[in-house]
Amino acid sequence: MASGAETMAVEVAAQNLEAMAASAAGLKAIGAGLAVGLTGIGSGLGEMSIGAAAVGAVAEDKEMFGLALLFTVLPETIVIFGLVVALLLLFS
Repeated sequence: MASGAETMAVEVAAQNLEAMAASAAGLKAIGAGLAVGLTGIGSGLGEMSIGAAAVGAVAEDKEMFGLALLFTVLPETIVIFGLVVALLLLFS
């Protein structure tokens, strides 16, 4: 028969395992949020200067619209990479 101290030790160990699992899930969520958030901020900062230059180029020459649009959308691919990393973190 198990003594009271052994039973208490088993219960404490089970609680510690639950706390560790919850902590790991929380850290995964924080990592996923950082992956998407920081790539979004970086993309926004890059797009800020590209967008201003693109508007100026299109104002002078209307044929530059396609190239300006391409350069404006290009930083958004980085956010897609951040989203992929976040999904890998959350569902692994």
